[in-house]
This record gives sequence, C-alpha cells and structure tokens, in this order.
Amino acid sequence: LRDFLLVYNRMTELCFRHCVCNLNYRLLTGREESCLDSCAARLVRANHRLMGAYVGLVPGLLQRRAAEHGAPAGPSGLPA
Repeated sequence: LRDFLLVYNRMTELCFRHCVCNLNYRLLTGREESCLDSCAARLVRANHRLMGAYVGLVPGLLQRRAAEHGAPAGPSGLPA
C-alpha cells in the first residue's frame, strides 16, 4: 500500500507540474484537464507494463534464488 501511494503521489505531482500553468483560478481549464487526463493515462499504462514484466520475472528469480540456496522450490516458486 505504501509503494502504491508513493507512485500515486509522484504521478500526481509530475502531471500537475507539467500541465497546470495558472493557479489564479479555482477550476482547471479545458486544456489543463485534457493534459492531466493524458498524462495520468500514460503513466498508468507505463506502470501496468512494468508490473506485468515484474510479475513475469519474479517466479524465475525465486526459483533461481531457491536453487542457489539448495532449497527445493514449491509449486508457487517459493522455497518449500
């Protein structure tokens, strides 16, 4: 949960700094809102790709680590 919140806060700050130019108004302009939507969508897609790659790599890493320590790996890839 902590990592998720850190990623969310970084994404929010990055998109806000990139897209919001004028702080004199309470509401966003159409251009700012569009920019924020596309910025957040890009970062979410990138995060999903990274998480997909991570999920694909973890079982192999766990099996390799178990083999290095001489412990048999269980069906989930975790040491038995």
